[in-house]
Amino acid sequence: MWVASLISGTCVAAQDTAATWTMNRVSDSPLFLSLMSTVASLPFFFFKLPAGALADMVDRKRMMLVMTIWLGIAAGGLAFFGFLSLINPWILLGAVFLIGTGFAFYSPAWTSIQPEIVTNEELPSASTLGGLQLNISGIIGPALGGLLLRVVNPNAVFAMNAVCFFLLFFAIRRLKHPKPPSNLPLESFLESFVTAIRYVIYTPGIQIVLARNLLFAFFISIIPSLIPVVGLKELHLDPSNLGLVFTSMGVGSVIGAVFILPWARARFHSNTVTVLANILVAVVFFLMGTVRQPELFLVAAGIAGTAWTMAASELWVAGQRAMPSWARGRMNATIIMAAQGAMALGGIVWGTSVSIWGVQWTLIVACVLQLASLLIQLRLSIDFTSTLDFEPAPMSGDSHKLIHIPAPHDGPVAIMIDVEIDRTRGQVMLDVLREVRLIHLRNGAFSWRLHEDLSRPNSYRMEMLYPSWTEYVLMQERMTKTERAIIDKARAYHVGANPPDFRHFLCVNRELNAHRNIVARPTSMPEAPLSIDQAPA
Repeated sequence: MWVASLISGTCVAAQDTAATWTMNRVSDSPLFLSLMSTVASLPFFFFKLPAGALADMVDRKRMMLVMTIWLGIAAGGLAFFGFLSLINPWILLGAVFLIGTGFAFYSPAWTSIQPEIVTNEELPSASTLGGLQLNISGIIGPALGGLLLRVVNPNAVFAMNAVCFFLLFFAIRRLKHPKPPSNLPLESFLESFVTAIRYVIYTPGIQIVLARNLLFAFFISIIPSLIPVVGLKELHLDPSNLGLVFTSMGVGSVIGAVFILPWARARFHSNTVTVLANILVAVVFFLMGTVRQPELFLVAAGIAGTAWTMAASELWVAGQRAMPSWARGRMNATIIMAAQGAMALGGIVWGTSVSIWGVQWTLIVACVLQLASLLIQLRLSIDFTSTLDFEPAPMSGDSHKLIHIPAPHDGPVAIMIDVEIDRTRGQVMLDVLREVRLIHLRNGAFSWRLHEDLSRPNSYRMEMLYPSWTEYVLMQERMTKTERAIIDKARAYHVGANPPDFRHFLCVNRELNAHRNIVARPTSMPEAPLSIDQAPA
């Protein structure tokens, strides 16, 4: 699988070079060149989160096979239009969009399936090999594409990429991934999708990581968007030299990952490493705007690869530390989706700026703005992620006390907890309850309220609403030790003689709204006793 991914990734990188060269031939506009990276990023913005939710619901191997066929057809279609001499800027952008869509659905399934085909001990090595595969493909592919364009037309490169996708297809078919059975109910697609959004809304740590990724992606989009513009329009590079520019970026990435990043991690905190990387990115912008010697431009591309790898690696590690294992697939999809959306927006902004004010002024302004953004990066530090603890600590539910257990997708479900709280505890108590509210909302509840009983002093009711019984059961399983400690701290504020009173309710409004003479009972409700006039003789 690794070898097939390496070959396919190399062909994809070669096609990127051929597509960039083709766009330069069919259009004189620098905007179209900059839109190449934008169109490639848009599918990740539109489809990554649904793809992440889908990967948790369907057979991942089958999903990968389907998307590999999609990718092969998209690349083959581009070659077909090329051989008929029908390629124009819009067809080229459409093909890039379709290929990006295929990868947007393929990548979450492949990321999720890796722990199923290797052991826990092998997983770090598999992750390292995955990164190495991308870097090797990034080095060989652009150089190969540039060399092939000297002897064949771009259509042959597109056809080669299509063949490589079908090679990947046969490698995926050989995969064996035993899927351990789960005793927990499965969320529906809509519930899975909404849970991801809700977790972001009610988790400040994820919000910081997301904001940092958005900021970085917006500025780093300058590199894939404007390096082809500078190389082709300002330096007038030929295909082989254009391939060397992207190869230099790949070499810089390998150097950054193997040598510079371990050295920096041993001496600095994570946020400091990202700040240093962003300073290097600002230097790259300045060099791209001022250097017009091809050799120095290759050096700038190498520095860009190093800085990109340093910042992206630290932000990725911070993201993994800021999310629990049950939400990792959807949260990774959310972060990637947001970052790709920021890159797409950046490609449009910087490409439009080049069309209006020119390459040099755009890059100089970007350099200044990048340095100014360091103030935000220092304020939104990611160092807090190193102290987070997501060790699971499932809660023992009270459902064993219930007379009837709802069906998995029955709902909404309301949980009422009656407590007595000493109001003299004041602000400290309210601060803890605010944290309790966030815990329940990000782990499955769509509503959390605190009510004061007007007929009894110091009496309160906590009300939590869950979309379904499944979401309530999953909430109990998702609890971490840190969250449990906060909830236990809140329960310690109860001063009543008896323990807090837990009660479970199932909404039956759908039966009331049925507009039928006989109200149908839900699956969890017992038959109502017959009235006197309905009783049989």
